[in-house]
Amino acid sequence: MCGIVGYVGMREAYPILIKGLKRLEYRGYDSAGVAIINNNQNLNVYKAKGKVSELEAYISDKDVSGTIGIAHTRWATHGEPCKANAHPHYSSSENIALIHNGIIENYAVLKNRLQEKGYTFKSSTDTEVLVQLIEYIKVSKDLDLLTAVQLALREVIGAYAIAVLDKERPSEIIAARKSSPLVVGIGDNEFFLASDATPIVEYTDKVVYLEDEEIALIRYGEDLKVVNIQNVSVTPEIQTVALNIGQLEKGGYPHFMLKEIFEQPNCIRDCMRGRINVEGTNVVLSAIIDHKEKLLKAKRFIIVACGTSWHAGLIGKHLIESYCRIPVEVEYASEFRYRDPVIDENDVVIAISQSGETADTLAAIDLARRCGAFIYGICNSVGSSIPRSTHTGSYIHVGPEIGVASTKAFTAQIAALYFLNLLLALKMGLVNKYSLKNKIEEFSRIVKNIERIFSILPEMEKIAEKLKDKPNTLFLGRGIHFPVALEGALKMKEVSYIHAEGYPAAEMKHGPIALIDNEMPVVFIALKDEVYHKVISNMQEVKARGGRIIAIATEGDEDIGRHADHVIYLPEVSRAVSPVLSAVPLQLLAYYIAVARGCDVDQPRNLAKSVTVE
Repeated sequence: MCGIVGYVGMREAYPILIKGLKRLEYRGYDSAGVAIINNNQNLNVYKAKGKVSELEAYISDKDVSGTIGIAHTRWATHGEPCKANAHPHYSSSENIALIHNGIIENYAVLKNRLQEKGYTFKSSTDTEVLVQLIEYIKVSKDLDLLTAVQLALREVIGAYAIAVLDKERPSEIIAARKSSPLVVGIGDNEFFLASDATPIVEYTDKVVYLEDEEIALIRYGEDLKVVNIQNVSVTPEIQTVALNIGQLEKGGYPHFMLKEIFEQPNCIRDCMRGRINVEGTNVVLSAIIDHKEKLLKAKRFIIVACGTSWHAGLIGKHLIESYCRIPVEVEYASEFRYRDPVIDENDVVIAISQSGETADTLAAIDLARRCGAFIYGICNSVGSSIPRSTHTGSYIHVGPEIGVASTKAFTAQIAALYFLNLLLALKMGLVNKYSLKNKIEEFSRIVKNIERIFSILPEMEKIAEKLKDKPNTLFLGRGIHFPVALEGALKMKEVSYIHAEGYPAAEMKHGPIALIDNEMPVVFIALKDEVYHKVISNMQEVKARGGRIIAIATEGDEDIGRHADHVIYLPEVSRAVSPVLSAVPLQLLAYYIAVARGCDVDQPRNLAKSVTVE
């Protein structure tokens, strides 16, 4: 979950590294550091606890000259956030510096071996073990750096993306990956290195995505060389990245989270573009056209995901079972991989991930493939690991999501599942062309319906002001709105640090109702659908016990005001598309409460955007 940046070329490295760290800070912000080889071939390492701004302040009077360097922003795994545990880590001689994203699972065994040989350690990280091991192998066997890295990585168990500098090799960076992302950007006689493409696109749109156990030799004045850890040469595949700088800036918004909430109408349009024909009468998904037999003959769908993507998967279950009549299971990827699940060639596994790098989801994909299942990926990040690990799939095309709390990716994931579901149902003869056209038209209208929600921002801020000091919140919904309640609770926890729980509304009577008093806000998703009157009954139960109710309701429902203290009205839509709409006010509620509490909305404590370690 840490962020890696590197540069080799003719420019001064430090400005590029710092800007890159800021672009990657959503991946971790416990500490940050840089290593630069200056013109005198000194390897200078500077580190600071906290955000990149703390590092900038610390470095302000230091020598940061040099045209080659690596940098890192950390999300702590082994060892508390502190300067000693920040990356880069020196080797004992201070000739080598290394940065690392991932976890070295056998670090304790390697560390004991190195200590027996006289090595001492300054940090409590697993990463320092790797840099010491590389130096030990290089010196004891009189090897070049590339060979030493290859031999060291053969001994490593775990996940890694690393970048290594050696002051004896002042024009090269060695970079390697396994189960953790790493991208090399190719410029005009210069190279860039990063955990993802966001720090690179300002300088070049040509990139190489390293595969597992590949090592890049990045040397100034030479072509990119890629080998694997067995030293077999690999021909790098150069790809073009479609990103622009505007997508990486706040664009006048106070926070990325608010910007990304407001981007959702355009994101839904982009998600529809290319999937709906010009006449608006049909869904076009090449994944289904190319793999129709596998998808249509599936006996079961299994959705694997984590966090917000898991909530989207629960909504996908409602849609697929309702329209396609195929049984669907929704699994936490982190649990799926460890419980010996029953999977075979008749199953389709749908893997959902915004980043495309979620470690548990990648492991679940690997398990499912080995069992013979067909894998369909739903992902945002083009070129990431999950699209490369699946048989086929759909991109959601929402652009970079910088705010750590996912917003636009969630609604676009629902959209992708909706279109997948509609086309499957059509191919199975369960939806006719006339019905399909009506459903497409309704989904198209969701864009303007989301935009109408933005007119009630002052009302959202007033509600947030009243709730900001409450220590707990319940989110309740039924049917397809239960996953939205879960997502609303997650957003509240993530950005405002208020304890929040999502429940099926009827389950409240089986325990959570004991929590209800006049200090407990309860958010109900109470749209007009087939369970509306059941939800009203649940609201009355809360009201009778003094709970403070915030209702997400359908426009024109004047009755609901008798049961709720605050009502947020949404345009009337069908049950199938309503989660895309009802999620938005819950995102806004969490955002405004977090702002009112003075929280760091875009970079909540202890969180990182992309969970690339277990």
